[in-house]
Amino acid sequence: MYELDEKKYLYLLIALPVLAAIFLYNLYWKRRKQKEFGDLEMVKRLAPEKSTFKQTLKFSIFLLALASLILGLVNPKIGTKTETVKREGIDIVFAVDVSKSMLCEDVAPNRLDKSKQVVSQIINQLAGDRVGIVAYAGSAFPVLPITSDYAAAKMFLQSMDTDMVSSQGTALDEAIKLSTSYFDEEDKQTSKMIIMISDGEDHGENAEDVAEEAKKAGIKIITIGIGTEKGGPIPIKRNGQVAELKRDANGEIVITKRNSESLKTISKNSKGYVDGNNTKEVVDYVKKSLENIERNEFESEQFTDFNSQFQWFIGIAFVLLAIDIFLLEKKTKWIGRMNLFNEKKS
Repeated sequence: MYELDEKKYLYLLIALPVLAAIFLYNLYWKRRKQKEFGDLEMVKRLAPEKSTFKQTLKFSIFLLALASLILGLVNPKIGTKTETVKREGIDIVFAVDVSKSMLCEDVAPNRLDKSKQVVSQIINQLAGDRVGIVAYAGSAFPVLPITSDYAAAKMFLQSMDTDMVSSQGTALDEAIKLSTSYFDEEDKQTSKMIIMISDGEDHGENAEDVAEEAKKAGIKIITIGIGTEKGGPIPIKRNGQVAELKRDANGEIVITKRNSESLKTISKNSKGYVDGNNTKEVVDYVKKSLENIERNEFESEQFTDFNSQFQWFIGIAFVLLAIDIFLLEKKTKWIGRMNLFNEKKS
């Protein structure tokens, strides 16, 4: 197995064929000028020590050195060993509301983007814990299964939008059910948590009962409320510009408000509710909650350690450059005496 650490430097390899083309054109231009000066055989006699082969060899070595330097910048990494590692942590599922009401801009930049910021900052504080992501509106949708790859989690998080789930509403009960299914039922040792981010509006009727079942299964729940009690309209944008505001069946502008009570009800007797409009307060609250939860050892897994190989390419480049410096362009006398190409001697 291998990976390239800095792939962007691979574009520098384009310079190699460009330099080769310039070199070949220069040889062609010199040969043409020599023909204009006089007979080629006579010109060769005037400069008997000049060697086109040595000149080409020096340039080829220079190109190889340059290619090695570029590969050194790219820093190829090769998995040279496999070892068994163990992690200690908590399984956490983030359930993020992606209903249309999350487009409301009563918090900057809007409720959904604010939710992404909050989740991303929480992930940044984790170490050894595994995370999963669920999206929900009128129904729930799996986004990312349980993983310890935080970079992948944040990438999938940023891709979430209100078009992921076609049915509208805020089905908190469906979100809890799907989040619960992420956890291994047979694993009784690992601590489990669901962190729900929502404005709590238009929630399902069975959310409290489903949350109670999750708590009985040992799953802790934190709810984070996004938005304001005053609320605001839901903008409908086209090409990044607000085209109109969402209206109801009577043509009235829809005003969406955060329903904190529904979120507080779900997380009661568990890890509680926190106002999500202040990112720092949320991160501190979650961090403190996690500190009070016992971390358990995850099942052993195979871990491939990638070792950097850039030093080999840099070393080869310096050796080739040294050869290029000491390699003269004039003919080597002992090779000339061998007459490898059966040249006629005058």
